[in-house]
Amino acid sequence: MKFKGVIFDLDGVICFTDQYHYRAWKQMADGIGVYFDEEINNRLRGVSRMASLDIILERSAKQYSAAEKEALAEQKNDIYRELLLQMSPKDLSAEVKSTLEELRNRGVRLAIGSSSKNTKIILKQIGLEDFFDAVSDGTNITHSKPHPEVFLKAADMLHLQPSECMVVEDALAGIDAAVAGGFGSAGIGEAATHDQVTFPIQKVSDILTL
Repeated sequence: MKFKGVIFDLDGVICFTDQYHYRAWKQMADGIGVYFDEEINNRLRGVSRMASLDIILERSAKQYSAAEKEALAEQKNDIYRELLLQMSPKDLSAEVKSTLEELRNRGVRLAIGSSSKNTKIILKQIGLEDFFDAVSDGTNITHSKPHPEVFLKAADMLHLQPSECMVVEDALAGIDAAVAGGFGSAGIGEAATHDQVTFPIQKVSDILTL
């Protein structure tokens, strides 16, 4: 691998929390009588919490104030954090775990670059609390993807230049952020279809061959 550092998105790359996000948004939406389904949920991937809430509220007849929106977002997050406690090391696939260990054995520096404010909770639940050299997440950024801030801060924590790092992402907005920040990128799932992704991959372990 020509990169000195690899920065991983969390949701959809290291582990999958989609079901927990969906259940939390669904419970919140049901509580205010707003229709919400899987199709709408797909529009929320890689989008910040408040932007996600705005998408959900498109179907609401009521206009919500900024304070009301903040309360709804907090309600969703409280439900989500409770659901996250159901996660365990079983939610970390053997393929992802072995890939991370092999990269570490090769001397590659590893980071998480996630817009989620719950990143550290998730890492703890799946047994990776102290594994990464750096964790850049929603608690230390002001701009969500597609802004590159979360990746730029991760690279800075690794003491590497963006050009020395590869971002691994599953969302189009994540590849946008990688491109904007001057990073190489490996795209999995939807992100593999991005016209500016450096390496389209089918599974996380494919990065070991790059």
